[in-house]
Amino acid sequence: MSPQIAGVLQLLALIAALALAYRPLGDYMARVYSSEKHYRPEKWIYKAIGADPTTEMRWTAYLRGVLAFSAVGVLFLYALQRLQGVLPGSLGFAAIDPDQAFNTAASFVANTNWQSYAGEQAMGHVVQTGGLAVQNFVSAAVGMAVAVALVRGFARSRTGELGNFWADLVRGTVRILLPLSVVGAIVLVACGAIQNFAGIHEVGQFLGGTQQWNGGAVASQEVIKELGTNGGGYFNANSAHPFENPTPFSNLFEIFLILVIPFALTRTFGKLVGSVKQGYAILATMAVIWLGFTALMMWTEFSHHGPALQAAGGAMEGKENRFGIGATSIFSVATTLTSTGAVDGFHSSFTGLGGGIQLLGMQLGEIAPGGVGSGLYGMLVMAVIAVFIAGLMVGRTPEYLGKKIGTREIKFAACYILITPALVLCFTAAAMALPTPPHSMLNSGAHGFSEVLYAYTSGANNNGSAFGGLNADTQWYNSTIGLAMLLGRFLPMVFVLALAGSLAEQKPVPETAGTLRTDKPLYAGLLVGTIVIITGLTYFPALALGPLAEGLAS
Repeated sequence: MSPQIAGVLQLLALIAALALAYRPLGDYMARVYSSEKHYRPEKWIYKAIGADPTTEMRWTAYLRGVLAFSAVGVLFLYALQRLQGVLPGSLGFAAIDPDQAFNTAASFVANTNWQSYAGEQAMGHVVQTGGLAVQNFVSAAVGMAVAVALVRGFARSRTGELGNFWADLVRGTVRILLPLSVVGAIVLVACGAIQNFAGIHEVGQFLGGTQQWNGGAVASQEVIKELGTNGGGYFNANSAHPFENPTPFSNLFEIFLILVIPFALTRTFGKLVGSVKQGYAILATMAVIWLGFTALMMWTEFSHHGPALQAAGGAMEGKENRFGIGATSIFSVATTLTSTGAVDGFHSSFTGLGGGIQLLGMQLGEIAPGGVGSGLYGMLVMAVIAVFIAGLMVGRTPEYLGKKIGTREIKFAACYILITPALVLCFTAAAMALPTPPHSMLNSGAHGFSEVLYAYTSGANNNGSAFGGLNADTQWYNSTIGLAMLLGRFLPMVFVLALAGSLAEQKPVPETAGTLRTDKPLYAGLLVGTIVIITGLTYFPALALGPLAEGLAS
């Protein structure tokens, strides 16, 4: 079987698995977030944190809950890393330096999981399991909670109440992420991923010496790393490491974990707003972009430009022989079109155009299907923009899901889509203009610029994958990327929740003959065009200096 056919068959198997999970998982999550029942373990958590899960919150109170919880998470994870040297289970590793500890704390709380360190050489068992793995759960649950709050804004009327943040946070963790992670971890262990608390031990012979490996609770952390679209690896090689991702089946399973909740949340959205057709329209938009990017990536990586690539059957440099070009391309698109950031290949080794596809996937806002929660609320904000544009075309006040999109709503949406590009481009410009940061670039020219652009795109969009070649473990990059991750995560949430509060206060607008049908293919096409055009106008000059220049020159 040719590698091309094998890649297509794996893509078809992935689509079939996602289709089978879509309806039951989406319906289940809708029941979770609309239930009035509180399970006993949840009541214990509410009592421990002093929260009343029955109290409805306006958007400002909901936002305070998000920010307060996340701030405590940053402080706790920072302290845990700084104290690692005196903690049990540290494997002899010293405390993490202040700038790197800040970067890592910001990264995992912001659901980014950017890593400027090698996990097996820096983090002990306590930090890995008690700090990083815990944040993999709760940071994902925060994103899902904010998405559900926005959906309630569309579904409710004449009230500013969006639900209870603490109830949404706990339910997302206890009822959705935790049980799915238990099942997923068992599958990964069956595939050969390790799950232990072994110390450092020497194995084999390597050029007359030995290699050192440490064990860890890898399978349990790996599953929530993918399921929660987090991406931080237990080992430096991330999902290219055989302890994390041992077989081609586990590789396909991890891609499934990355995509299943973001896609299924469109069904949840449709159920909560009372129209599954609206969910299908959002799903179709996400699916068209995802499939288009996957096809482009596989084409660029399988293309035989030059004798070396022709002999290898494609661009194999930097890719795992266990997975091949097809599976690595599918993984790469899945991880950059979501806020996952996990890698099973070296992104810097992709072709010039392949690297551009990775960059563009993040620059779209990671909304196809995006991160858990963040993908849905990002796509809904773009849906508001698309409706507004359609209203301008026909001279009619735009409406979406029975709510008028007025001046206030469009200002919130506009601020949302401007924040991340401003962070990416300003930080990239500063890094290239100052004398010291460019010294961290391994390559010069267009590829070197792509390394820096990729780093800030990954950080500000809360992706976390690295292009490679850039030494990001410096005070400049640890500090500035840490700031980009925090601002890129929480500033957009401010405007999402403000938009949700504004929508919830409105009274529903009756549908008329002039109302734009947002559950039809025409609107899905308009939404795809809006996303591509806005992103293209924003990032094209930067892409032209980096991956496009490199790809056209090769």
